[in-house]
Amino acid sequence: MSANATAPIIIKKVRKGGGEGHHGGAWKVAYADFVTAMMAFFMLMWLLNATTEKQRKGIADYFAPTIPVMRASGGGDGAFGGDSVFTDETLAHTGHGGVPNPSRDKTADDPAGGGEAEAKALEELEEVLTGNSGESMVSDLARRHIVTELTDEGLVIELFDTEDEPLFEPGTVIPTALATEIVDLLAEVFGLVTNGIAIEGHVAAQPVVVAENETWELSGARADTLRRTLEEVGVGAARMRRVTGHADRRPATGNPMAARNNRIELILLRSKR
Repeated sequence: MSANATAPIIIKKVRKGGGEGHHGGAWKVAYADFVTAMMAFFMLMWLLNATTEKQRKGIADYFAPTIPVMRASGGGDGAFGGDSVFTDETLAHTGHGGVPNPSRDKTADDPAGGGEAEAKALEELEEVLTGNSGESMVSDLARRHIVTELTDEGLVIELFDTEDEPLFEPGTVIPTALATEIVDLLAEVFGLVTNGIAIEGHVAAQPVVVAENETWELSGARADTLRRTLEEVGVGAARMRRVTGHADRRPATGNPMAARNNRIELILLRSKR
């Protein structure tokens, strides 16, 4: 018998270490959380860059738990849930249950708080007119003729001509049907606050030199026509502070003869404190 026949048979078992620590699923959860956080971060950066200060405030107010909920919302057939958009208590879709009126706000007697309440009221009126709050009180047709701006003087509401849709009959002080529609709207908007009103008229320059420049009379007469029209539809005469004609001295565009320069500026004046 050979030596190889009597040698013991040795079987070697190789044990491989477990890979649970490396190939488990816990790290995937952590990585998914990280990716989600990075996505949220980049969305936040994009929003900050792509929105205005007013839009960011609206987004913040939407998520703030202290914003009051409208007491009446929905339930009707119409575009505004069965309620008038001018209802002071339920101004449609502003999220504030109506535009605050400084005359009824309890902070109006406080010079510091009253100033903040007035500024907030003017901001909300601007949002209602422009539709930044989600709903606009202005028809699509009229909106093409209105721009607004908040200034140190107050809320400036500018009404202007387009090439094919003037607010006054050419060369006259007779308002068109479109101007009448806008004035009716503004009268209801102005009823939500008690601020004084200034009206300023502007007209485009004439294409030729004339012996007698009538732009001064025309701009002033158009502003005064708008004042009388507002008073006829319910705006108190005592609120009118000034009516001014600027002729063609302050063009809104580089072309002084453009129709865009035919405009009326109505200013809801801030209170002097």
